Amino acid sequence: MKAAFERGILSAYDFRKKSVVFAYGASVLLVALMVLSMLYPFAVTMMNAFKPNEQIFEFPPRFFPKEWKWANLKTGWNYINLVLYLKNTIMLFIGNMICIFLATGLAAYALSCMRLPYRRAIYAFFMATLFIPPSTYIIPNFVNLKDLGLVNTFWAFWLPAGASAFYLLVLKSFFDGIHPELLEAARIDGASEWLCFRKIAVPLSLPIFSTIAIFVFAAVWNDWFWPSLVLHDPNKMPLATAVYKYVINARRLDWNIRFAILFMVMTPPVLVFLLFQKYMLRGISLAGIKG
Repeated sequence: MKAAFERGILSAYDFRKKSVVFAYGASVLLVALMVLSMLYPFAVTMMNAFKPNEQIFEFPPRFFPKEWKWANLKTGWNYINLVLYLKNTIMLFIGNMICIFLATGLAAYALSCMRLPYRRAIYAFFMATLFIPPSTYIIPNFVNLKDLGLVNTFWAFWLPAGASAFYLLVLKSFFDGIHPELLEAARIDGASEWLCFRKIAVPLSLPIFSTIAIFVFAAVWNDWFWPSLVLHDPNKMPLATAVYKYVINARRLDWNIRFAILFMVMTPPVLVFLLFQKYMLRGISLAGIKG
């Protein structure tokens, strides 16, 4: 008995046409080229991380190393205090998530599930900030943080994270899909809005909070410019800023050691994405569903 397969966009009959075969082959080739262009920098970094320093500049270049220098990873690990900078990055991530949960999450719940006066106008005001280029408010943010005495502290990252209009949009879109009957039943039983948020909205919103956590992790891991402005203590720098300052701008560091450090730094976010990509895609799809 033949196994039953679901019909896709193209059937066996469609592939009898030469135009369909040509278009399909061109699409596959285009996707393959895109994949190669995205994987090539990561692959080159990985291969150069295990090469001797002189082999990186030889011509014609070789993709695979003649001799695998596994000691490059140990040398790069000991060159800078990666554990300290990793700890700072994790602290920034956790603080950002707490502020997003308390500030942005509660704001999205209030705009979506509570009968606030002028809530559409309030929501439109927040959404209008998405059209402002981020480069225009770097200086005002820095001046405000300096006046508040928050420069060179992690609060300079945590507080702005709780005022993200993008995450407000994502959370409100998801909260709009929660059936109002669940919240009304809880209110009739005497539950407060905080209890409704904590016991009903948050458990139902774990997929979207997981998605936001992945986005925040990627943003914190890759951000180097803003930390270089507000953090002056080397012991408080996150990983990306430390790599930019002590590795990218280093003058007397062998290139194979640079690539070894970069390879160790770029591997964790790739692994996080590969492990949690299905949850991220599921959260993105759920955020667009209306109840």
